[in-house]
Parts: sequence; C-alpha cells; structure tokens
Amino acid sequence: MTTQAPATARRTRLTPEREQELYTAVIDLLREVGYEALTMDAVAARTHSSKATLYRQWKGKPELVATALRACKPVHAEDIDTGSIVTDLHELARGAADHGDGDTAVMRALAHASAQNPDLHQALRDALVDPETAAFRRMMARAVERGEVAADRKAMDFIFYVMIGAFLGRPLLDDKPVDPDFLHAYIDAIVLPALGVGR
Repeated sequence: MTTQAPATARRTRLTPEREQELYTAVIDLLREVGYEALTMDAVAARTHSSKATLYRQWKGKPELVATALRACKPVHAEDIDTGSIVTDLHELARGAADHGDGDTAVMRALAHASAQNPDLHQALRDALVDPETAAFRRMMARAVERGEVAADRKAMDFIFYVMIGAFLGRPLLDDKPVDPDFLHAYIDAIVLPALGVGR
C-alpha cells in the first residue's frame, strides 16, 4: 500500500533574479500610480506572477513595497566603510543622489501614506529606517574610534537629522532635486564642520 506524504505549507523560494525583477516592477508601479493605487493584482499582472506567490513571499503590500525599496536602493550605509568619515559621507551622498528626483517624490508620497497606514509605517521602519539609522550610527562610531570625531562632540546626537534635512529641505524650499553637487557641498559646508572634521 502506498502512503502519501502529508501536505505541508511551503514557501516558494524565488531566485534572486526573479526577486529583483519583482522589486523593480513594484518601484515602477509606485512611480506610475502611487502607493494607494498600487495593488497586488497589478504587481502580479506586471510580473506574470500569481497573487498566491506574492503572498507566500511577503505578507502583503506594505512588506512588498518596503522590501522593494530596500532592494532597489543603490547604496546602503551598512556597505560603506572607506576608512575615513569624509569619504564615507560623500559615498553615502553619492548613492543617495542616484535615486534622482523621481524617487524623492516617491519617498515623500510614501511618507504621507505611512502616516495614514500603520502597517506601511512599520514595514518601512523594519526594512529601511531602522537598518539605515543603525548603520549610520556605526559609521559615526568608527569615526570616533579612528580619532576623526571627538566622542563628546554634541553634534553627534543630531547629525543624522542634519543629513535628513537636506533631502526634505531642498525640494520643499527650492523645488529642486537633491543632486550630487548639492549633497557634496552640503556635507562640506554643514555636516563636516558640525562634526569638527576639516576637509
């Protein structure tokens, strides 16, 4: 008599290439229709996937969107360690500027949507905000260990907010994107002096 193996719930593992294809499609849809109008049906249709596959891999739209944003981010703070806080910050700026004006608009729209949607807010914190904040703090700690920044420098507690200010302020006040030239000049004129680092 043949015994049948019991059915078990299995999570289909997508290849890295297939995952990246899905993430790119999600970002494209975000640019086209915004977060509220983006649906799992639309992602499934764009990527020729089944909704069942999407829900097996991600709990829902907030997790998929947050994971896609992290996967498509060109540079992560945790990947930067050049041996100098000056070049670390400039490398971080270069990667952030690679997002371009379109992605800045996406992030502003997501910030608004997350204020109305606790699940999206938590997904963005888990996938993006908390990891990047922790990595930035480690970057600062390495600068202290190397003797580049004084451990008791008061600006250390606020420097992450100073960096974020560039991304929020320029589009709001000047209606211009945060481009590489602006970010590099901002770091040299504002961030490094606040840390007591010469250039």
